[in-house]
Amino acid sequence: MAMPDDALLSLQTDHLKELQARYESALAEHGYDSLLIASGAAPYRYGDDQAWHFQGYGPFLHWTGLAGREHCWLWIRAGHKPVLWLFEPVDFWHANSPLAEEPWRQFIEVRSSASPEAPLLDDPESLAVIGDPALISNIPGEKNPEALLRDLDETRVCKTPYEIECLAQANRLALAGHAAAREAFLVGESEFGINLAYQQATGQREAEAPYHSIIGLNEHAGTLHYQYYDTQPPGQTRSLLIDAGVRFRGYCSDITRTTAGPEESHFAALIHGLDRLQVRLCDMVAPGVDYIDIHRKAHQGLAALLSATGLVTGLDDEGIVEKGITRVFFPHGIGHFLGVQVHDVAGKPTPPPDDAPFLRLTRRLEPGMVVTIEPGLYFIPSLLDPLLEGELGQYLNRELIGRLRGCGGIRIEDNVVVTDAGSRNLTGGCESRNTKVAQI
Repeated sequence: MAMPDDALLSLQTDHLKELQARYESALAEHGYDSLLIASGAAPYRYGDDQAWHFQGYGPFLHWTGLAGREHCWLWIRAGHKPVLWLFEPVDFWHANSPLAEEPWRQFIEVRSSASPEAPLLDDPESLAVIGDPALISNIPGEKNPEALLRDLDETRVCKTPYEIECLAQANRLALAGHAAAREAFLVGESEFGINLAYQQATGQREAEAPYHSIIGLNEHAGTLHYQYYDTQPPGQTRSLLIDAGVRFRGYCSDITRTTAGPEESHFAALIHGLDRLQVRLCDMVAPGVDYIDIHRKAHQGLAALLSATGLVTGLDDEGIVEKGITRVFFPHGIGHFLGVQVHDVAGKPTPPPDDAPFLRLTRRLEPGMVVTIEPGLYFIPSLLDPLLEGELGQYLNRELIGRLRGCGGIRIEDNVVVTDAGSRNLTGGCESRNTKVAQI
């Protein structure tokens, strides 16, 4: 990946100053003089000497961006430089990754440690320690105090300019991967081959990505978190759904695109219709908007699309929503917060409403928040079949649904930051996608 420019590095220093102020305020509010943050470490698999892949604890990444660094410790105190103990064992089995000489190292004191153990600190009575309970249980100080953790989560809700630019760069890198994945689809590659094309274009191993890429051809696109990659292409390539991101300096992108195969004009029309709806939903992102309203607007738009394309007949759009038909075609929420975690924290200060049980964000939008907007339209047998067999089945176009089932489904997802005046689409909106029918 390209080296960060001076402007980004300057923004990082400002970011750390802002974090210091936010954390000092939270510590004072809850009566602590200092805070020790554990980066964490990957647990070993049961009955094995191999560990799971590790990406890091959210608050540690919020400060350092050092994903994948295990057994590190960050000490925060009011009026003092933060201190980072970087685990660098003397080891001939593994390499120690060197830190770049960047301006943030003038703000945080970095100490090398050959031991994975926590540092010994003065005055543990006024110390809070946060991280994986399995790794901090024997450390003096109060472990994972709930009230403090809630306030620290709040420090991640409104992103600093540095965080937003990291998220923007994560989007730019991922879009190169999505373009390569689409080209691989167009030449008839398998799911596995498409994944390799994505990794090659992004320059990031799957294990380093923010989440396991979802790459589904044909009916596999109808499984929301489809987790396997067929190594052979299907006999007839009807559709591609790819949901994949990149991690940049700790920050995640989360982008989804869907492409229709040849001779799938009905499916291509659905993609085009959902694409137009998604753009309108992105345009709704602005300060003061209730995110739940965006979710409900998605269902209204989906009802209009189902009606316009003949998938549902005999009901007006309001009836399609009220009878729960749109929830069968679109069973998940419209999106979530995004940051150093793909589903970033503090999204649900109140539970989701009954008509949106899987919604991960129930807040009113504020400048600095970064959200995903990801409507979908799926043909999921476990949801569709009961609908078809019930009283509401009379309103569904069985013949058309039968023809489209093999295409699996559609999801289109962008990452959007709330600005003072409206929003900025970090993914690029319309310019970043191609919804034409593939010519394979």
